[in-house]
Amino acid sequence: MKVKFFCGFIFSDPNIYSEAKNALEKKFGKIDLESEAINFDFTDYYEKEMGASLIRGFVAFKTLRDPAEFIAIKHFCVRLEKKFALRGARRINIDPGYINEAKLVLTTTKDFSHRIYLGKGVFAEITLNYRGKEFKDHETTFPDYRTAVYKNIFLKIRQIYRSQIADAK
Repeated sequence: MKVKFFCGFIFSDPNIYSEAKNALEKKFGKIDLESEAINFDFTDYYEKEMGASLIRGFVAFKTLRDPAEFIAIKHFCVRLEKKFALRGARRINIDPGYINEAKLVLTTTKDFSHRIYLGKGVFAEITLNYRGKEFKDHETTFPDYRTAVYKNIFLKIRQIYRSQIADAK
């Protein structure tokens, strides 16, 4: 079953975000949802590398994807991060993932006990499950992904996805 591809971004420079978003759209097709800009103040993990006053944003892509494509998608996003880096420091973080009817999955290059190896240095984690008309956290869900603001964005993406798969029948 095809899934709804989305990317989460962390950045401070809106111009870099715009360029990265355009590069992703050129590679993967039209964006059908873009979230509002959200202050990213949940952790200082990225501040040393990317600076303060970070912003989070999400985009979802119209074309549904096979989950097997996410190894290549993650590698493309890593190359894009490196393209915008300055003296080896990232200026944008791009996290691709997908939503289907049951869950939200993120891809990463970092292993941990709750992540599954997909291949070629890429891991996947189920970050949120969908049950009872809402997304539910796990013990390992990132603090920002636990917020109502994020979950409302993901519910919108899921609603678009459900319309797309209904139309395809």
